[in-house]
Amino acid sequence: MNFVELRAYAIAGKIDELNLISMEGGIYLLEARMHGAAYPLSDARGEMFHLRSVEHAREVLHDFPSLSFNLVHTSVHDEMCGLGSGAEESLKVPIAFRSAWHH
Repeated sequence: MNFVELRAYAIAGKIDELNLISMEGGIYLLEARMHGAAYPLSDARGEMFHLRSVEHAREVLHDFPSLSFNLVHTSVHDEMCGLGSGAEESLKVPIAFRSAWHH
């Protein structure tokens, strides 16, 4: 899903939630969830759209209607507890769609 499609679905009220996925190396990926399916955001070339931070995501989404927005840390057990790759759960934390620093 590209940015134009994402915005159109958001305005139409079709997006259940947005997940900002924290990857290794300080990279974040954005995915929209609709009807139980995940749709990653891609750039104009069709490649994964990389974001730098939660604030960067908020800047990109500044003119969108307010949506349910979550920060997702993948392989949280591996990072937090030192468990092996057998634990495939991730940690999803709701975050504010708008920054407290902007009105």
